[in-house]
Amino acid sequence: MISHPKDPSGRRRGGQALPDVVERAARALARAGVASRREAERLIEAGRVALNGQVLTSPAINVGPGDILTLDGIPIADREPPRLWRYHKPAGLISTHKDPKGRPTVFERLPPELPRVISIGRLDLNSEGLLLLTNDGDLARQLELPSSGVVRRYRARAYGRASQEKLDKLKVGITVEGVAYGPIDAEIERGQGSNVWIGVGLAEGKNREVRKVLEALGLKVNRLIRVAYGPLELGDLQPGEVQEVPARRLRQMLEDGFAGEPPPSPRPPPQSRGDSGPRRGALGAKPASRLKSSPGPKPQRRSASPGGSPQPAKDGSKSAAPAAPKTAYKPGWARPKRKTKPGTAKPSAPKGRR
Repeated sequence: MISHPKDPSGRRRGGQALPDVVERAARALARAGVASRREAERLIEAGRVALNGQVLTSPAINVGPGDILTLDGIPIADREPPRLWRYHKPAGLISTHKDPKGRPTVFERLPPELPRVISIGRLDLNSEGLLLLTNDGDLARQLELPSSGVVRRYRARAYGRASQEKLDKLKVGITVEGVAYGPIDAEIERGQGSNVWIGVGLAEGKNREVRKVLEALGLKVNRLIRVAYGPLELGDLQPGEVQEVPARRLRQMLEDGFAGEPPPSPRPPPQSRGDSGPRRGALGAKPASRLKSSPGPKPQRRSASPGGSPQPAKDGSKSAAPAAPKTAYKPGWARPKRKTKPGTAKPSAPKGRR
């Protein structure tokens, strides 16, 4: 977690950081959004933090209501309600405050009207996509920890031959160069020439995890995009664009645990459906209209003949229609004979039969 170097927000109450309870100085700095706790401890050890005008030499100093905490002589602003932003990080930027090599950083490119913020996790120089920013160090720490179960999802373009069978082995984790990585959900999306696009989901987010794991499988990642962090997605956010998450939605996500979905875990093979028939809409299944119009053979019906005696239906009929009545005439006759009513004269026989 790294802080935004600019802090145009107004100072209130003389710059006093007023925690609800007494807490360590490093925690107070993190809650104010200055830096992570670990980074705040380094700031204190460097002699850059003072409490009530006295330079701190240890992070194990308590800060309470009414105390004035300063960084490089600048009072720390009061803690504000937690806020969260989605940022589309372009490739070529470092997720740090200052780079010793002079490369451009994420925080140098943020809009000047943005308050002091820190990043939730990092994306390396050549990675792009969703990077979350917040003004609350505790919130950043909470969402970074693997124990929180927050799932990060990526789209990786890799060079090499990939098979789903090989990727499925990652569901139980993998050890690369002595580093153990937890379960990873990876699925082939599509091929692109000599490259393949792979969707990756994981809940740890160790340093360069996606690149190292896929490289261990013989795949060289040449493009990596983070598309989701928990329930938050990159969506149609343009490179370099920042958009704040509404406060109401942030509260709801925190109440729900922010995970958005369970962390990836080994999935059992699909169960056989046996004699229950194909799943509707599955590959190879009959269309719904055909299933409706072709219900299959039905039990035999018995239809009544004109004389009143029941006749069995013919086997193998597709529509189970009743048997033809006895009055139907044989093929080849020009027209059927007309029946004579009682009391009428019998018609004469055709010529040639007299």
